[in-house]
Amino acid sequence: MTHDMPTVTTAPAHRTLAGGASMPVVGMGTFGSDRYGADDVARAVRGAIAAGYRLIDCAAVYGNEPEVGAVLSEAIDGGVPRAELFVMSKVWNDSHAPEAAIASVRRSLRDLRLDYLDAVFVHWPFPNHHAPHADPDARDPDARPYVHADFMATWHALETLVDEGVVRHLGTSNVTIPKLDLILRDARIVPALNEMELHPCFQQPELFRYCVDHGIQPVGYSPLGSPSRPERDRTPDDVVDVEHPVVREVAAAHGVHPALVCLKWAVARGQIPIPFSVKEEQYRANLQAVLEDPLTPEEIDRMRSVDRNDRLIKGQVFLWPGADSWRDLWDVDGTIPGWDGYGSPSAATAAR
Repeated sequence: MTHDMPTVTTAPAHRTLAGGASMPVVGMGTFGSDRYGADDVARAVRGAIAAGYRLIDCAAVYGNEPEVGAVLSEAIDGGVPRAELFVMSKVWNDSHAPEAAIASVRRSLRDLRLDYLDAVFVHWPFPNHHAPHADPDARDPDARPYVHADFMATWHALETLVDEGVVRHLGTSNVTIPKLDLILRDARIVPALNEMELHPCFQQPELFRYCVDHGIQPVGYSPLGSPSRPERDRTPDDVVDVEHPVVREVAAAHGVHPALVCLKWAVARGQIPIPFSVKEEQYRANLQAVLEDPLTPEEIDRMRSVDRNDRLIKGQVFLWPGADSWRDLWDVDGTIPGWDGYGSPSAATAAR
């Protein structure tokens, strides 16, 4: 007697970057969202590496790189080959001056106890920043619009670290197609990665396709719809990805939590999600979900209907004097706004 057994299909474990390097299909985030301390995050990273994670997404501004670095050192000393790990960090907005950007990366290398970083991102394309736990209405009095020449000065400084061998890849983050057009035009070392908000209710299809067409690997932050994001990034009109009917129906078909469908969709689409959790059962389930029982082509097609263009991380704390709304950060009409919003002269030609 024969039995019809389900076919077990395994998702790819790595992506290949444009330069030929491989990168895990899912990572462990380390942003505690103002809710978890450095020791909590480090404990989660330790457990994640033990569970099989090899991509760790860090940033100087998260305030936990020394603690995460102790865990990475422990893992490497314990037998995890350094070559298996893909460790990323980011230059924060207060370190855009070329010498400050270089110093930031060297500090991250020391804190993370590494000889090289697999990728370094410019966290935001503006030098505008805020204090930790900033109020939603807080503004940097020295904030300014995007100035391409200044950004490229930062970028060219980071290129020298690639030449030196202490950084393997460079990445952009929180950028737009108009900004990427300029960056690709003027970069000597083009971005290998672009970190961007990506989840079923905010799919950014145009920017995603642009990255793929230009050989830039999309990395998706807030892949579950960022349920633990800081209060400053919450607005009444935000939607909840895991409550969408299609997401819930697909989850029921696979017998998993809707959050895991968000991750399965991300990997099926081709982006690299970087979820964060301090709970062992969650980060283990996240890893398992992306490596087995992938979505069907029909389910992937249905997930396209979930998109609501619902940006959660609006970045309003980075607005400059004269900006109208958080939309000025995102070049929504296809142009880069100046001091007084869309249609005004660029910040490079209209100093204040």
